[in-house]
Amino acid sequence: MSEVNQELKNILEAALLVAGKPLSLKRMATLFAKDSEPSTEELKEAIAALEADYADRGVELQQVGKGYRFQSREKYAEWVSRLSEERPARYSRALLETLAIIAYRQPVTRGDIEDVRGVSVSSDTMRTLQEREWVREVGHRDVPGKPALFGTTPGFLEHFNLKSLSDLPPLSELRDLEEISRELNFSLDFGADEEGEASDTEESPSAGTDDVDTNTKTEVAAAPAGGGHE
Repeated sequence: MSEVNQELKNILEAALLVAGKPLSLKRMATLFAKDSEPSTEELKEAIAALEADYADRGVELQQVGKGYRFQSREKYAEWVSRLSEERPARYSRALLETLAIIAYRQPVTRGDIEDVRGVSVSSDTMRTLQEREWVREVGHRDVPGKPALFGTTPGFLEHFNLKSLSDLPPLSELRDLEEISRELNFSLDFGADEEGEASDTEESPSAGTDDVDTNTKTEVAAAPAGGGHE
């Protein structure tokens, strides 16, 4: 790699380490003056070189959605998770089922979700998904009442470490919720709602009995000297 490209790689490495969120190629290009912006091809070459540099390291450069970020490798999550003083957020089985239906069948209305699940979807469930920025309104169905249509967000892809929705495990290969949860890095924790962290309840006798922890990969972030994030 030439000296110029090595410098480009170093700049991108530094930016990705301190960004605190995935950076798209377009955003990376804005780091440079107008008369010295690298081409898209040069950026991709630098990214590929960084991926190779970190191939055997504890962290990796991963594409999520339309951006790239440094994160710890999944195999080291057991150790990295011990740095956190807070317990992982715990969500109900009903919330995971609702999220899975939206992800696989979007855009969908609450009525569509209820038809699949066979029970009413609580307002708490939908509010939690939107507050987490995993789900958003994407329009309204052109029928009487104009019910809202819901779909996933770029934040959903980032959180679950997906490049695109096509990276979701095929439904034909999944037989139950436990398999979906494993594919999306969820860990089911049955009957662990004693602390009230999963407040979204469904209108069903069994609702609220099963909870899940989110166990996604940990991002690598270093505070920039004398500055903050964007």
